[in-house]
Amino acid sequence: MAKINRGINLKARNDDSINQIKKGAIISYLAIGVSLLSGLLYTPWMIKQIGVNDYGLYTLATSLISIFLIDFGISEAVSRFISKYNAEGNQEKVNDFLGLIYKIFILIDLVILVILIALYFFIPTIYSELTPAEVEKFKIIYLIISTFSIVSLPFITLNGILTSYEKFKTLKLCDLVNKLLVLALMAIALLLGYKLYALVLVNAFAGILIIVIKLLYIHKLLPVKVNFKYWDIRLLKEVFAFSLWTTVSTIANRFIFNVTPSILGAVSGSSQIAIFGIASTLEAYAYIISGAINGMFLPKVSKILANKKDGEHVLPLMIKVGRIQYSIIGLIFIGFTIVGKEFIYLWMGKDFELSYYCALLIMLPGVFRVPQQIASITIIAMNQVKVQAYVYVIVAGLNIIFSSILSGYYGALGAAISICLIYFIRLIIMNIIYRRVLNINIFSFIKDCYIKMSPPMLITLGIGLVINQFTSYSLKTFLIKGTFIVIFYILLLWKLSLNKYEKSLFKNF
Repeated sequence: MAKINRGINLKARNDDSINQIKKGAIISYLAIGVSLLSGLLYTPWMIKQIGVNDYGLYTLATSLISIFLIDFGISEAVSRFISKYNAEGNQEKVNDFLGLIYKIFILIDLVILVILIALYFFIPTIYSELTPAEVEKFKIIYLIISTFSIVSLPFITLNGILTSYEKFKTLKLCDLVNKLLVLALMAIALLLGYKLYALVLVNAFAGILIIVIKLLYIHKLLPVKVNFKYWDIRLLKEVFAFSLWTTVSTIANRFIFNVTPSILGAVSGSSQIAIFGIASTLEAYAYIISGAINGMFLPKVSKILANKKDGEHVLPLMIKVGRIQYSIIGLIFIGFTIVGKEFIYLWMGKDFELSYYCALLIMLPGVFRVPQQIASITIIAMNQVKVQAYVYVIVAGLNIIFSSILSGYYGALGAAISICLIYFIRLIIMNIIYRRVLNINIFSFIKDCYIKMSPPMLITLGIGLVINQFTSYSLKTFLIKGTFIVIFYILLLWKLSLNKYEKSLFKNF
């Protein structure tokens, strides 16, 4: 009888976890929709209201402070360790661990505070090209943003706590409310005639409000009781070792895109930077849309690995999630291949046609990389981040070499070719690691995911390219063709590739 009850409780927890992931995914897509609309429609209006110079000052302040607000991989450490302790059913370890983490964050906060205070007094020297009036404005928004950032930094842990307890609906709902609140309050402030300072204060107010909501939710509904008295030097070393390599991976990954504009500036010129900028923005949107459910599976993977320290047991989940993500990123890539050139022409004008080819190149590796997110999460759960960091650093170094050579000949297109090439190199190396280090049967994944889900993509691509030969650029044609491609792809997917489980997801949705 006890076994039956345990089985029932386990099934109930599993069903709740699946529902949380589903609801979290839906809310994530709503938040992405808000971000896309605000980027395409709201941002140009906001710039018009406050002026290009003030918007530049706002961007400058946020980018400067963001340099110092990397959380050094501690957020992922929170998700990884708490998920592990929850899988073991050890709440006391969770409380002790959080007590240690908050002490680390407070120490980091104090160091960053000293740096930001010192920087404040050097603002006129560092930004000598700003006018005296702009320097005064910049100092004020710098103070507001840096104060909010210092206050909010330790509370990054709240996201890790909610993720570890699989409260994805609450986490994603907070993100959505934050975006909507900022947009609404900014619009009201601008319509009432308020300018730059109001926008900065609105962001800070919304951010603090969301922190308070998360704190209240965790305090009231989760069994978390932070033990601030706890101290364990062994655990501290383990956290720092994990966080160090996570930070290295993150920086190396970001470095690929961050360094490219500088390379183009050195060998090609500003026009090529602008072309690459549009392409990288489109790639970022594609990744965000297809990866909306990333990060939600760490607790589930940790549970799978709690008693079985072998990645082969993760394969069924990897195939199940990978097929869904592959179908989404496949639609985005095929759709962009067919109508992307028209979209860029209608959005940015004919001068940015090269951005289309650059975007295709840097999107292509993601078609195969995004469906493997469960394997990336398993790297974290099995504490193999150090191996991943080595690969990311080597690939980032190769990109500097390839991009410097190719950009000199082909400009932005050369940079895109370099990124496409090194991302495929990274993908191949990581697949070897998944097979040999994690013991995941990657060949089985390739067969069940890529091969079985590809026919709808290839057929849709072929039909779309034929249609392109008989159509011209116009908004009406773009909308009709885009709608047709989406419907045609979904029908083919339903008939040729989706299994009963995947069809049930669509029906339930």
